[in-house]
Amino acid sequence: MPTQPLPGPPDVAHATGRFAHRDDGLYLLFDRIFTAAPEYIWEGLTKPEALHGWIGTYTGSPLTGAVRFRMESKNDSQWEYVSILECTPPTRLALDIGEGEDAWRVLAHLSEGSGKTVLTFGLRLHSAAEAATFGPVWDYYLDRLVASRTHHTLPPFSRYYPALKKHYQELIVPKRTQQTATAPVDIELGSTDSV
Repeated sequence: MPTQPLPGPPDVAHATGRFAHRDDGLYLLFDRIFTAAPEYIWEGLTKPEALHGWIGTYTGSPLTGAVRFRMESKNDSQWEYVSILECTPPTRLALDIGEGEDAWRVLAHLSEGSGKTVLTFGLRLHSAAEAATFGPVWDYYLDRLVASRTHHTLPPFSRYYPALKKHYQELIVPKRTQQTATAPVDIELGSTDSV
C-alpha cells in the first residue's frame, strides 16, 4: 500500500468511455491508469472494506460463486444478487449484477507494464442509448476508485452528470467486425477462483 498519495482523479470530469463489440453484446469500456501494483488495485475491486471506500460493499462468500452487493453511494440502494462468472486474481473479474434480463454484466481486466497498472472496466449495455446515463455514472465511480486507491478526496457526482451526458449521447457505435468482437478485453467466462 502506498505511504503517500499517488496522482488522483482529475479536478475536472472527463468522458472516457468508448463503445466496443464483444461476442455477447455492446460494451462501454473505460480505462484507468494507476502507479500501483495490480494486487493493490485488485483489492479495491474485490475486498469489502476497499469497495466501501468508493462504491459499496458485499456480503457472502465469493467462493460460492455469488454474493449480495449494495451500492453505498446511493441513499435508496437495495441489496442485489451478483453472480461471479470469472475471478482470476489479480487480473480478471466478470460479474452479473442483478437477475434475469435486468442483470448488468461488468468486466474488469488489470494489466501491468512499465511500473503502471491499467484497469479496463466494461459494462454490457442493453442499448447504445443507455450510454448517456451509464457513461457519466461509471466515469464517476471509476474516478472514485482512483481517489480511494490514491488517498484523495472523492469527487462529487455533480461534476459528472449531466455535464458528460451529451458526450455519451453523441458517441458513435463502431461497426461490428469479426476482429472487434473480442479484441478490447479478452475475458473468458467460467472460472470462479477465489477473490
